[in-house]
Amino acid sequence: MPRIQLRLTPRGHLLLEEEANDAPTLDDKVAARLAEAFGRGPGDGLLQLGAGEIGQSLLPTLNWWRDDHPLRTIREIASTAPASLQCEFAALYAPRMGWPSIAPEKLLRAMLLQAFYSIRSEHQLMERLAYDLLFRWFADLGIDDAVWDHSTFSKNRDQLLDGDIAAKFPAAVLAQPKVKKLLSTDHFSVDGTLIEAWASIKSFKPKDSPGDPPADGGRNAEANFRGKKRSNQTHATTTDPDARLYRKGAGKEAKLCFLGYALMENRSGLVVDACLTRADGHAERVAALALIEPYADRLRVTTLGAHKAFDTQDFVNELRAMKVTPHVAQNISGRRSTIDGRTTRHAGYAVSQRIRKRIEEAFGWIKTVAGQAKTRFRGVERVELAFTFAAAAYNLVRLPKLLAESS
Repeated sequence: MPRIQLRLTPRGHLLLEEEANDAPTLDDKVAARLAEAFGRGPGDGLLQLGAGEIGQSLLPTLNWWRDDHPLRTIREIASTAPASLQCEFAALYAPRMGWPSIAPEKLLRAMLLQAFYSIRSEHQLMERLAYDLLFRWFADLGIDDAVWDHSTFSKNRDQLLDGDIAAKFPAAVLAQPKVKKLLSTDHFSVDGTLIEAWASIKSFKPKDSPGDPPADGGRNAEANFRGKKRSNQTHATTTDPDARLYRKGAGKEAKLCFLGYALMENRSGLVVDACLTRADGHAERVAALALIEPYADRLRVTTLGAHKAFDTQDFVNELRAMKVTPHVAQNISGRRSTIDGRTTRHAGYAVSQRIRKRIEEAFGWIKTVAGQAKTRFRGVERVELAFTFAAAAYNLVRLPKLLAESS
């Protein structure tokens, strides 16, 4: 078997060459493939053969970060999930101008890196990919491969939105056998959170406004909102028409925002489904029913934990009609709760009320680390793409530790 060594050229290229001393041994077939790749040029060199194959063949030489790095497990899971989406990728891109300029698998991994490391923009993500070897390995980019242009990356990401890949990728991750055994199929929790829209309150203008530019020039005219009533029935934002003025509670300021929802299973605290809608007073309960519907009407007991805002007659009756036990917190502030002793007397009700609060951990990560507290997108579809994908990234961050504990 030939022996190999790495050599760094004066121009910064990483080359592979034979040496007769103490270099690691390599299989003849793998060595032939490496020689052929380097013969085609540096762009088709060492790491372009794929980090998976090289990582196994040249583990002592090239994999210089620690063996227990969480991105190793995450990359393995994230690489398996797109394999089940090949039909969707083919249907999405085949009728167009050939294969996309960015492979969908690499695009998904780059989007995950953007969520993991709180990268605010595509410009910064491309800059990080240019010099960070860990990022290049995770996104399956060779050392000599050119980094994509930020506008190309954004356009390809929008094509994933058209194919509904953002919703299918989280399901493909959770469908893997080693992940599926971590999930509960009977006990769930649901909640919603505000996602601030990418729109200024000054853009919230009357619907019958002529929309003329300011008389004194510039883009933003002087505005005085004191004493003026504004509502979603009479006003709309000119920046993002899908955004709605919404107040989280009494004494809180009204913001232009969307409502994001998550369904969490209670065993491991993973988000099994997520969606986003326009902000509305009844949207939270409607979205909760839609999220739990795939797990309803079964012979086994299914429970759904929620906070006291869900303690309404119509919501509880809908859950019971779907054969889902409502483990909803009782709202007894000047009223009678729809949840009585038939539900609260069971020990499982107290367990659901304790565990349901863990969904706030997911919302906290999605809004702070993944940067979804104030979205950078416009339109409810694109905002939902970002929110759903951030929920999938949250699951992937937690899976390395959960898998290690289960094994």
